[in-house]
Amino acid sequence: MTRLEQIAAALKAARLDGWLFYDFRLSDPLAYRILNVPSGATTTRRWFCYVPATDAPIAIVSAVEAHRLDALAARKVVYRSYDEMTSALGNALTGARRIAMNYSPRAAIPYVSRVDAGTLEMVRGCGVEVVSAADLIQRFEASLTAAQLESHHRAAAALRAVVDETFADMAERIEGRRPVSERSVQAFVMERIAARGLATHEPPIVAVNEHSSDPHFDLNRAEERAIRTGDFVLLDLWAKESSPDSIYADFTWTAFVGLEAPAEHARIFQIVAKARDAVVELIEQRIASRQAISGREADRAARAVIEEAGLSESFVHRTGHSIGREVHGTGANLDSLETLDDRSLIESTCFSVEPGIYLPGRFGVRSELDMTIENGCARVSGEPRQRAIVALLGQRF
Repeated sequence: MTRLEQIAAALKAARLDGWLFYDFRLSDPLAYRILNVPSGATTTRRWFCYVPATDAPIAIVSAVEAHRLDALAARKVVYRSYDEMTSALGNALTGARRIAMNYSPRAAIPYVSRVDAGTLEMVRGCGVEVVSAADLIQRFEASLTAAQLESHHRAAAALRAVVDETFADMAERIEGRRPVSERSVQAFVMERIAARGLATHEPPIVAVNEHSSDPHFDLNRAEERAIRTGDFVLLDLWAKESSPDSIYADFTWTAFVGLEAPAEHARIFQIVAKARDAVVELIEQRIASRQAISGREADRAARAVIEEAGLSESFVHRTGHSIGREVHGTGANLDSLETLDDRSLIESTCFSVEPGIYLPGRFGVRSELDMTIENGCARVSGEPRQRAIVALLGQRF
């Protein structure tokens, strides 16, 4: 079955008349990936591709770039003027009542919100109802092949080893009275990622003490800190294999430079870990019983634990995100805070589970693992997961 046939079948199942794709100057990279068409070196004119549920696809392209969608087995309509373009669009949508586009009502899910308001006005002016393609996008963009899932698990195993190697190197340097800093740890992680045949789009987060209270701490925005005995360290790292279709792994671990983490740090970690494990258990139970679970529900499971501890205001981000070829993918996110993601977690997808508590000016704790749904089972990547803050000194790695 071709990709266009797969899309048509999905539209029938969703009781939609069609899926209208639109792009202007690479405004929608999802459209290229889902349709399996090259973006091309020169993409300067608007194009539409209408894939109906029961008829032949139609490609509406500019005379300046009439070749743009030639890779598709679609009937081509070439326009020169704005009037010709809108007329072609109206003709293509004749008879359709309810279609999908790559947009999200009120921009609730920005990952899939690719169509501008003016274009939506134009399409609605053709007399059709436009609904979000968010669920369709997840099916075609976030649903992974068996080979991709295996690439994720290999990356997860390698990345977990990098975590252990990094903490061992930190301990050795500190015990040997050799200098170590946020930036030197960052460089070490990048070297170990490369040594294990992985790649990443940007360096990891290495955040010491109060720097860890910034969820996306950036060394380029702050003065670098040396790491010394008595310091708390948060390490957030992500990587994947070098193949373009490979899938990321993404973990966050925490450590204390000493024999035992302070009581307050340990208490906060246990709350975060309890929230993390509540999500894992809920997802495992729902998937095992063949019951749907939305990203919004999964987020609430973590948030309830942290709210019960009286720290709701310190949990400032969603519980998890979709993972794909990019570390932040286009599938369902575990989110009832930043967005209300009511998409279900579906088969053959990957996502993070990473609740956190951040105490400004003091420290922040995040514990992150990844999960996949494969063959009707929910699976945690990169076990063993973190059960306590790692005490770097006096421990054998």
